[in-house]
Amino acid sequence: MGESPRELVKQFKPALRFLGVFLAVYLVGNTLYGVWIQHLNPAADPITVFVTTQTADLLSLVAHPVEAVRSSTKPTVHLQFQQETRLVVYEGCNGVNVMIVFLAFTLGFGGRFKSMVWFIPLGLALIHVANLFRIMALYAVAIQFPKYFYYTHKYLFTASLYVGVLLLWWWWVRLNRVGHG
Repeated sequence: MGESPRELVKQFKPALRFLGVFLAVYLVGNTLYGVWIQHLNPAADPITVFVTTQTADLLSLVAHPVEAVRSSTKPTVHLQFQQETRLVVYEGCNGVNVMIVFLAFTLGFGGRFKSMVWFIPLGLALIHVANLFRIMALYAVAIQFPKYFYYTHKYLFTASLYVGVLLLWWWWVRLNRVGHG
């Protein structure tokens, strides 16, 4: 007959470990973040404010003066030029969820602790920088090509951020594959 459940668990132990760690980190991370942002509602959470303020500062350096203005009634931060809102940044745009997915995969896959000590902070920083450029690009699309905003926000720029995360994961797997020096 077939293999016993114990033999199957033993055979698939690495995959089950990955799934267990991935799901635990993902669920705990998203739950804690969700509780935190609900606690702050209707104010925007500090991470969204931080990301939007950094985006405004970068846009002010490369384009024209942009201000990050918190909404008083919603958990959003507005990017404004000459006191006119050009882009509204919501909590989901701050990159935290992408960072949680990256962290869950990296910890789930496992690897040498010494590698994790530098790889995880580097990966989080790269995701943050990529997200800043994504929001800057969305700001430009909102001004220059508003009819394409939905498509670029929903698909193009979101996909490009996740492709970056996939490349980080590929790098992590290559760094930690069995038999690799």
